[in-house]
Amino acid sequence: MAAPQRLFDIRRVIGGLFVVYGLILAVTGLLDSAQEIQKAEGIRINLWTGVAMLVVGGAFLLWERLRPSDGPASSDAPASSGEEE
Repeated sequence: MAAPQRLFDIRRVIGGLFVVYGLILAVTGLLDSAQEIQKAEGIRINLWTGVAMLVVGGAFLLWERLRPSDGPASSDAPASSGEEE
């Protein structure tokens, strides 16, 4: 389970959105009719855009996994004033 300070890391949010929208577009691209493909000059634009979004989303999620942020510093520790007692 993710630590609370890393739960809303912006890379996770962006990567997740790219993956969700990429899946929707890829499935739509697989189900496009011949007429829709012809309108796009023979290119399955929804499929290719969906695949590209899946790659970008996966890259964001991989980046977040490989280089996790430290999160904000804990305020539980007393601040050091620099003077010794």
